[in-house]
Amino acid sequence: MARLLEKYNTEIVPALQESLGRKNVHAVPKLDKIVISMGVGEAVQDRKRLDAAVGHLTILAGQKAQVCRAKKSVSGFRLREGMPIGCRVTLRGKRMYEFLDRLITLAFPRVRDFRGINPKSFDGHGNYNCGLQEQMVFPEVDPETVNQPQGMNITIVTTAKTNDEGHSLLKAFGMPFKNENSER
Repeated sequence: MARLLEKYNTEIVPALQESLGRKNVHAVPKLDKIVISMGVGEAVQDRKRLDAAVGHLTILAGQKAQVCRAKKSVSGFRLREGMPIGCRVTLRGKRMYEFLDRLITLAFPRVRDFRGINPKSFDGHGNYNCGLQEQMVFPEVDPETVNQPQGMNITIVTTAKTNDEGHSLLKAFGMPFKNENSER
């Protein structure tokens, strides 16, 4: 069993039940899925950039990345409908908890000048978005194979109804949020 899943079942659920005033265990917010996406705009000129991004995303997610294609043609970007321009992976279950564990314990501490993630990046429904500037913060990605650093967006989808519930859930998992008092 994944370490964070076990922590969720034994520690986080009872704590959230008490703090949110929920009697039913199933009314407590939980993680639904994690979506990791990379936009590779340079793939229009160089197909190898997209192949490298798919390879790196497959390595760090533990499952094959899906290639995303352009929905519209945009002449200013020399983009035609159907051209591959990015990749994404949707994680659920055990892989989701293992990725979140690696993100919190390994990747965030390796980010240069890291002072925490923005606590205001919730979407209004308890889901959280954050971005990383490069894929090399994950120890699975070999720096020798990286020609060009590639950023990624990480979306954590929860069953929480409000941002406060989502924040409480992610804080209980150990997400390193910035101190709100230091921003002001």
